[in-house]
Amino acid sequence: MSDVLTATADSAAQLFTDTYGHQPKGVWSAPGRVNVIGEHVDYAGGICLPFALNRRTYCAASSRNDGIIRLVSLLPGRKKVFHWEGRISDIGPGHPRRWPGYPAGVIWSMWQDAATIGVSLTETSGFDMAFVSDVPVGAGLSSSAAIELATACAVFDLVGPGLDSLSEGRKDTPSQHIIKACIRAENEVVGASTGGLDQSISFRGQAGKALELDMGEGLISDVPFDLAGNGLAILVMNTNAPHNLGDGQYASRRAIVDRVMEGLHVTEPHREHKLVDRALEWAAQEPEASVKEEKEEWLDLVARRMRHIVTESRRTESLVTALRKGALGNPKDKDAVCGLEQIGGLMTASHESLRDDYEVSCPELDSAVDAALEAGAWGARMTGGGFGGSAIALINAEDVEKVEEAVLASARQLGLATPTFLVAIPCDGARREK
Repeated sequence: MSDVLTATADSAAQLFTDTYGHQPKGVWSAPGRVNVIGEHVDYAGGICLPFALNRRTYCAASSRNDGIIRLVSLLPGRKKVFHWEGRISDIGPGHPRRWPGYPAGVIWSMWQDAATIGVSLTETSGFDMAFVSDVPVGAGLSSSAAIELATACAVFDLVGPGLDSLSEGRKDTPSQHIIKACIRAENEVVGASTGGLDQSISFRGQAGKALELDMGEGLISDVPFDLAGNGLAILVMNTNAPHNLGDGQYASRRAIVDRVMEGLHVTEPHREHKLVDRALEWAAQEPEASVKEEKEEWLDLVARRMRHIVTESRRTESLVTALRKGALGNPKDKDAVCGLEQIGGLMTASHESLRDDYEVSCPELDSAVDAALEAGAWGARMTGGGFGGSAIALINAEDVEKVEEAVLASARQLGLATPTFLVAIPCDGARREK
């Protein structure tokens, strides 16, 4: 296992006190996430099935009235404490860079839309904040959304109506604006082209359940996902390969999808008839198709990207339907095997599509997935934006060590970075801790 820092509300409060010399007004937290299936479709109005991860980022905070924002963070596995200081008016696209861009960007975004969200933020607003986390950074488990939502909840409680004002289920308008503020921070300040899945599940997660997020319809519904009760586990395999969604590769995939959807006036691709064929007709008229030797490559690229978008949401719909019908059963029950094979097959097909059509996998992710399947996993796939990060495997709970050993052996044989592991448990979303 990869636990190197135990993050708690108390450790965040202690870091705050050690840094600023006084007690925080409160501590808030938000989890990372695991996406069971439905990858790279959130920004295309598709369907996703994530759950909130039992790893959290904690934010101890107090407000100030001198316009100064001070941030301090102790990242997982690091002994060094990282500091940033600035003013709300200093924040904007591209500044600050690196990790401070996430919490500072949220404060800036909430300031930009303060009246709609209902928070009292002006140029004289300020905060002291201290962060600790045990969400692995760069692992494709959305440590970014965790720090964003922890920050947003702190701000909403400190200078707004408070989390207690939100309705049960957090499906009301203020909740939507809080989530949108976090998305805007990541898109505009950090420069990562996120589609909103991560922020939604980090805020709305429920213990023991996955959430079906229909990003096109804006619908949210819980889905039974009792892993432990059925003798199963989701094993997260952090490949420890470099993972950075701000380097342009994620944005380049999304740019093609956005262009096709805009060109065809489509909002929910998976519900369109013969969309790939229509996309090719559209692509043939685009400038990229004007140069003969480049036309074939361009059309092939559009076909594969849009094929993934369409088929991935349909796979998610199928998996959700299976879960609602009780397909997630105990592997010792012979009647459950068929359902587990169906779920696992859909997960593995998702990885193949991400690898071949969307081209966001890498040797490290493929190695982990292949090794897990060979070791007896029901299904396995990369999770998150790709290009590194983590893969997940649906396995029998008793097989955790066996699968870990197989994944480690494969990485060693291929000369890849040494993976680390954690067993993911669906947990609750963002909240006030103390």
